[in-house]
Amino acid sequence: MYGVVNLKKRGLAWGLSLAAGSLAVALAGCGPEKVAVAPPPPPPAVVIPPRPMPPMGAQVNMIIPALGANGARTTVNSGISSAQTLWNLRSAYNVAALNCMGPDHGPILAGYKDFLVRHAKVLAATNKAVEKEFVTRYGKGGAKARETYQTQVYNFFALPPVVPALCNAMIGLAAEMQALPASQLDSYAAGGLAKAEAPYMEFFNSYEQYRADLAAWNARYGAGEPSPMLAAPQSGGTAAAPVAAAPTVKAQQQAYAQ
Repeated sequence: MYGVVNLKKRGLAWGLSLAAGSLAVALAGCGPEKVAVAPPPPPPAVVIPPRPMPPMGAQVNMIIPALGANGARTTVNSGISSAQTLWNLRSAYNVAALNCMGPDHGPILAGYKDFLVRHAKVLAATNKAVEKEFVTRYGKGGAKARETYQTQVYNFFALPPVVPALCNAMIGLAAEMQALPASQLDSYAAGGLAKAEAPYMEFFNSYEQYRADLAAWNARYGAGEPSPMLAAPQSGGTAAAPVAAAPTVKAQQQAYAQ
């Protein structure tokens, strides 16, 4: 009787043990499933913007006049006499007449020829005044000093990237000077020269901005490539070759001596 009861208890215990094990296995199988994690996406590709280029198709590493303490650039047209101002305006007009050959530029050459005839007396007097200024300043070397300076003036206004802008500006200037009485040419010269020089100042500002943009680009993408140079203020302006050969001072003097 007792042996039977013990067997039943053993069977019951064994069954409970087996059931508990099965439950543990079942509960273990009910835990959170592992979720496959996708690999992180690759870093976005670095898009390098185009390297900044000089404005108006200019050369790299041009030397341009720097801004002075007064915020102005020192050029061949800075700090000159009233006579030299008029002569430099005539020089700018001459450069435009030699180089502005577009279909809309006809009035420039025609206006320049008329300018020389209508203002011949004023221009002849101005030429003599400028010659005297150089002789007073340089003595016997006055003629050579003037020739050198006049070459700088022509080089300034014949700067290739800016000549198209000079041509556009000179169309309006030609109309103004054609309507100008001879008695007002001297007083007009300073304002007229500033208008002729304005495209060059815009170019220099654009070139300086290009220089800053290029320095920033190089710092980020260019591994320290050199940036264009900026010159200290100088009277020579730029050092570009003229687009077209300009008449020499001696030739101009002979023309006005007639």
